[in-house]
Order: sequence, then structure tokens, then C-alpha cells
Amino acid sequence: MRTGQLFLFPPRRLYEELGCWGMQRKREIEVVTGATDGIGKSYAEELARRGFSMMLISRSQEKLDDVAKSLESTYKVETKTIAVDYSHDDIYPKIEKGLAGLEIGVLVNNVGISYSYPEFFLHIPDLENFITTMINVNITSVCQMTRLVLPRMEARAKGVILNISSASGMFPVPLLTIYSSTKAFVDFFSRGLQSEYKCKGIIIQSVLPFFVATKMTKIRKPTLDKPTPERYVAAELNTVGLQDQTNGYFPHAVMGWVTTVLAPIKLVLCLGLRMNKAQRGGYLRRRKLR
Repeated sequence: MRTGQLFLFPPRRLYEELGCWGMQRKREIEVVTGATDGIGKSYAEELARRGFSMMLISRSQEKLDDVAKSLESTYKVETKTIAVDYSHDDIYPKIEKGLAGLEIGVLVNNVGISYSYPEFFLHIPDLENFITTMINVNITSVCQMTRLVLPRMEARAKGVILNISSASGMFPVPLLTIYSSTKAFVDFFSRGLQSEYKCKGIIIQSVLPFFVATKMTKIRKPTLDKPTPERYVAAELNTVGLQDQTNGYFPHAVMGWVTTVLAPIKLVLCLGLRMNKAQRGGYLRRRKLR
């Protein structure tokens, strides 16, 4: 089912897709990148709640240790950690070593960064390094992590890869142009790869959330259309195996349908430009007052 259509299917449990309950499940481990905050942390918690052992990957070892201890004490699951900075491109031998010998059932490619505030392309501070960092974190990480886990999934003819894109990748978003473009890559990469490997028993899903109340979005108060990451992830996991491309959460599916089916793209671009110009102006005014 294409995103932009409303998700009305009944829930389906993730372990049914993996076929790894019982003793076999205990030998498998689920990998989450960007696992110490926001959506990534909620994926780790929800998978641990469902009984999966966890490999947590993020930048801060201290935060990784805190999350790992919480999962172990709350859900009685085994955890492992790897501390790396995805803004660098020399980290993958360390990750490959940490994953060696593990049977990986689920990979959640969640790590990502956005703008600190909306900005015109040429006015982005330290633009050259910003471009490199955005590509390394949002694009290279997805490709390289998939490269590391997919061969063993293919050999076992099962596995799930959830690539966390963004609704910003469904259409261009002015003043967040690089971020929007990197998330569009994640969506296209996921859908192309799913076509290649679906017949081999592997699920590769493109996940395109609208706003979720996380540190990255700077949304503090959850609402129906801006859920907590816990609420979003619990809903999204019920779409695994049913949608190759999903907004993951019913109100977001409605929003996706409106923006991609009902609304003309020129109107979407115009509204996005107006909204982000207003946010940019507010940010710059607050910075001048400090």
C-alpha cells in the first residue's frame, strides 16, 4: 500500500513476520541506531517489551549504558551497545566487529539529524561541513548499516529493516531542503530495496512520520497529530508486513493522504515556505535578544 492512502488494516504482530518466537528468538538480536533519544529509544523499548534482545547504537556511551540498564531491569532482556558518531564515515569497521556472529532479526535505521532552525541553503552556517554531516548521518548510515546486516538476513531468508525517513521526504520542504532531500533518498532506497528482496523473505519498510514530540522536533507537548514517540512506535510496528511505505500512525496517514493526494504540490510548497520563513524569523529574533 502506498503512503497517502489511509491505513485501515488490522494489527499484525512483528514476531509473526520474523517467525522467531521460542528458543530461536532468544538467539536473535534487534539493532537500533540513534537508540538513546526520541523515536529510536522508543523502538528499543517497544522491541524489548515484546521480548527481543537489543543492540543499541548511538554516540554517547553514558546514554547507551543508561538505556541498556533500563531495558534489562524493566524487560529482563539482554542488551549490547556500540558507541559511534554517525557523522563520521570511518566507524563501520567498529560496527561490523560489534555485530560479528550475531543473528539480527530487526534493524531500525533511525539515527538522523535535521536543521537547528529553517534556513536558506546559502545561509546555512558552516555549509560545507553541514552538507557532509547531513549526508553521513541521514544517508550513509542507512546504506552502510543495511550492507552489514542484509547478507545474513538473505542467507536465513528472513529479517526486517525499518528505515526511518520523514514526511519531509514525501515532498520538497523549502528552508529544510537538504534534510528533506536526504529523507527522500531514504524512502526511495527503502522501496527499491524492498522490491529486490521481498521475494527472499525480507521486509524493508520506509517509515515516514510527520511531527512527533521529540527533542529533535522541539515539540514538548504531545497532541493527537503530534504523538509521543512511544505512542507513534507502538502504532508503527503494527504496520510491519502490511505496508512497504507507511506514515505509521493513523492521524499521520490522514495528513499524508491530504498532502500527497488532495493538495496541489504548489500549495504544499507555498505553505511549507511560509511556515518555515516564520520559524526562521522567530529563531533569529530570539537569538538577537540573547
